[in-house]
Amino acid sequence: MILYLTTCQAANTHAVTAAVADYLVQQLGQEVHFVINTPWQERLRQVIDGQIQMGWICGYPYVQQTAVPHPALELLALPVMAGARYQDRPIYFSDVVVRRDSRFTSFADLRGAAWAYNEVGSQSGYHITRYKLAQIGENGTFFGQTVASGAHLRSLEMVLAGEVDASAIDSTVLEMALREDPALAGQIRIIEALGPSSIPPWVVHRSVPAPLRQSIRRALTQMHLDPAGQQILALGEMARFETAVDAHYDPLRQMLKSSQNVHL
Repeated sequence: MILYLTTCQAANTHAVTAAVADYLVQQLGQEVHFVINTPWQERLRQVIDGQIQMGWICGYPYVQQTAVPHPALELLALPVMAGARYQDRPIYFSDVVVRRDSRFTSFADLRGAAWAYNEVGSQSGYHITRYKLAQIGENGTFFGQTVASGAHLRSLEMVLAGEVDASAIDSTVLEMALREDPALAGQIRIIEALGPSSIPPWVVHRSVPAPLRQSIRRALTQMHLDPAGQQILALGEMARFETAVDAHYDPLRQMLKSSQNVHL
């Protein structure tokens, strides 16, 4: 069978996901095609429907689909990022970013500020913000203005342009942006790190035969043992893939429960 793989993460994950697709071709002796030619929302729908059998998706839609009878997706593997802050665990953060010359020095300072989030289906940009507000006894009226930017990198652009005061940016996306443009470090400040959250998972549709699902899982979780695999992981600033269990997402479920009455 021909397999299709996509990422619903930021644009700077495209290269490493494409490289993993090529790696799986070599490891499985199976056709694996990287799909990126439609909007990510459409690709997510196709992953859930099984038209694209494998995907790197946000934890929020994964948790949503596990709440329905007979979920279509199962966990494939979890990226473990290479930075020391990730503690060799499948977690990530949401870095609250302001301009370098901003007067804001903490999240508490942002009362009345203009805030950008990427979109409502995002744990790292939207739901973690709701959780933070619930933790401090606030709601969406804490901010003076909230704007849906459509993407983390667009939120970052809006902060830099002065269109908004701050935004929570997926730490893995921000780190990749800083690697690609080192001058960015002199233009922004991180005033708080929200999280950690459960890392966006790689998932597979249950229509893929179970033995093949297991072969894919094995290829991913052993990548770090292979020099070719190590090079690909380094491209995405990952240390390895970890075997996934659904309990990895219980903390995210608890965050969503705790913030169910908070809306931006």
